[in-house]
Amino acid sequence: MTTELSIFAARVRDHIGFWADDFSLGDKLRNDSAYLQHADIEFSGLAVMLFTLQFKYNVPYRRLCEARGIKPSDVMHWSQIPVVPTAAFKELELTSLHPEERTRVFHSSGTTEQRPSRHFHSANSLALYEASLWPWLRENCGVPIAECRLLSLPPPAEQVSHSSLVHMFDFVRRQAGAANDEMFVGQVGADGAWALDFKTAFTALQQSGSKPLLILGTAFSFVHLLDEMVARNLRVQMPPESRVMETGGYKGRSRSLPKVELHRLISERLGVPGSHIICEYGMSELSSQAYDSPRSKVQGPKLERVFHFPPWARARVISPETGREVADGETGLLQVFDLANVFSVQAIQTEDLAVRRGAGFELIGRAMAAEPRGCSLMSS
Repeated sequence: MTTELSIFAARVRDHIGFWADDFSLGDKLRNDSAYLQHADIEFSGLAVMLFTLQFKYNVPYRRLCEARGIKPSDVMHWSQIPVVPTAAFKELELTSLHPEERTRVFHSSGTTEQRPSRHFHSANSLALYEASLWPWLRENCGVPIAECRLLSLPPPAEQVSHSSLVHMFDFVRRQAGAANDEMFVGQVGADGAWALDFKTAFTALQQSGSKPLLILGTAFSFVHLLDEMVARNLRVQMPPESRVMETGGYKGRSRSLPKVELHRLISERLGVPGSHIICEYGMSELSSQAYDSPRSKVQGPKLERVFHFPPWARARVISPETGREVADGETGLLQVFDLANVFSVQAIQTEDLAVRRGAGFELIGRAMAAEPRGCSLMSS
């Protein structure tokens, strides 16, 4: 691990800490053009510096940039940084970490026939990953996590060590305290698929007490839970201020439901209003997550789920034909620029379609030629 990258990682952590002290500052000034310009200049400066370091120390990435005829002196703004498609993480070791420094690797979800993407981590990069995930989750949860009882529908971390999502949930458990040591109610089957221990899950749902409950799970795991509750004609009323956070897809592990229908069932069977359901968007190739928090919901002819990354990341929706950012309300491919990805690649080209909604985005689904992904397909 180079000293330059370690120093820059510390700088990013300081940058995250500045924002974490008062996210409301961004909300107050979101419509202030001078503020927005200053924030963009600050982000762009850090992103261009990081690109220079990644070009220097990440050999596979440098070769990709050179093949496109792009070098650091050509890049003046973060939007000009060469993006790497997620598929490249399957074929290349896109990391600045030497093999002996790689203490953890996160794999993308997918069917067992697919070769997963690989995102290598060290103790330093995991610390940065956790520094990024915690304040933005806490900001978007809508209730103090330390005051909640936690319930995780996926299996525990020791059963799925390559899952960034489960690492995230386990970190939340550690932050929330020992009272949540038994929060995981999923398990890994003989075929590697995630399954739900319904009896344990429902027992946890029925526990009395006034503490809010925060349920964390993939969309498919909620379908499994809710289908079983419907079959048994069961309902619960979770304590006031309880929250549900859902993420991931369906393919291969459950029936698919439109998000509106899934959330209707959550409200009907778990007693959680739609305003208390949070959607998360994350990828194994990233170190930061986007959330559709209650404050970002846009009321119109239909409820739009608008996601926002934290201030240390940026999302762009680009036209696959021109490579340029689409206009507000138009559809394209989602790109993410994540400063917390210091030791891999900050600029990621996803395979997800999205509608641009100002500085946020509304997810549409996978691009036509993309392989199925989503935590519903995760195997250990």
